[in-house]
Amino acid sequence: MAITAAQVNELRQKTGAGMMDCKKALTEADGNFEKAIEILRKKGTAVASKRAEKSANEGLVLTKVSADKKTGFIVEVNCETDFVAKSEDFVKLADAVLAAVESSKPANVEDLMEKSPAVKTLLTDVMGKVGEKIEISRFAIENAPNGMLIDYVHLGSKLGVLVKYENADGAGDNFNELGKDIAMQVAAMKPICVYRDEVPTDIINKEIDIYKELARKEGKPEQILEKIAQGKLSKFYQENCLSEQAFIKDNAKSVNDLLKEFNSKHGTQIKIALFKRFHLSDENK
Repeated sequence: MAITAAQVNELRQKTGAGMMDCKKALTEADGNFEKAIEILRKKGTAVASKRAEKSANEGLVLTKVSADKKTGFIVEVNCETDFVAKSEDFVKLADAVLAAVESSKPANVEDLMEKSPAVKTLLTDVMGKVGEKIEISRFAIENAPNGMLIDYVHLGSKLGVLVKYENADGAGDNFNELGKDIAMQVAAMKPICVYRDEVPTDIINKEIDIYKELARKEGKPEQILEKIAQGKLSKFYQENCLSEQAFIKDNAKSVNDLLKEFNSKHGTQIKIALFKRFHLSDENK
């Protein structure tokens, strides 16, 4: 049967698929709209399979913290281009993923897909519509029963942070500003951990080897190489451990100094428990 332009336009409005894809689907379905929609949805799955090897390094990072600040969520959803990342369909998908993570509290992405079939369907549909690889790459859920969680998303939603603070029950709203500043610190300064005793041993050993080799090439005596390396390692901690980093708004103080001042002033014992930092360009996810 002949497919009219009005039919093609109606299917396009219902599905958001391209004009030629709608025409082909209607032709294949002999004008049956439901069948044509099914064909287009299957095409979305085909697109996903075809683009499985493509790189999806663009996308959005979203966060949410419960009203009582006891539970926090951070998700990263990826696509191939910034153009798609800004599209209404992709933004709706990312919002749906965040809502599903919040409601179902899955253990991992596979569990999320099982618990939220609507998200799985939406993912396939959007992929078929935009013609790009789209994936839910990671998410994290944190709870702070005796503390609070504070989030921060940098402009453009390509970088998000979730920070967990312990012993914050008595702080009220007084801590919100400093808590947000520390979250921004994590975003800006990219620490690898909160405290120096959390730095992985392999990283420390690698740094020490590098420092020793550099000193050796400068002609330093072998017996003092270890001392030189330990001195440089101290600076490494100051640059890479959140608690020891110079505060971005006042580099005369460390993040730990600010926490000590706040605790002294308010009679609290707040400490940073952990942080999650999701950035679209992260190599290790």
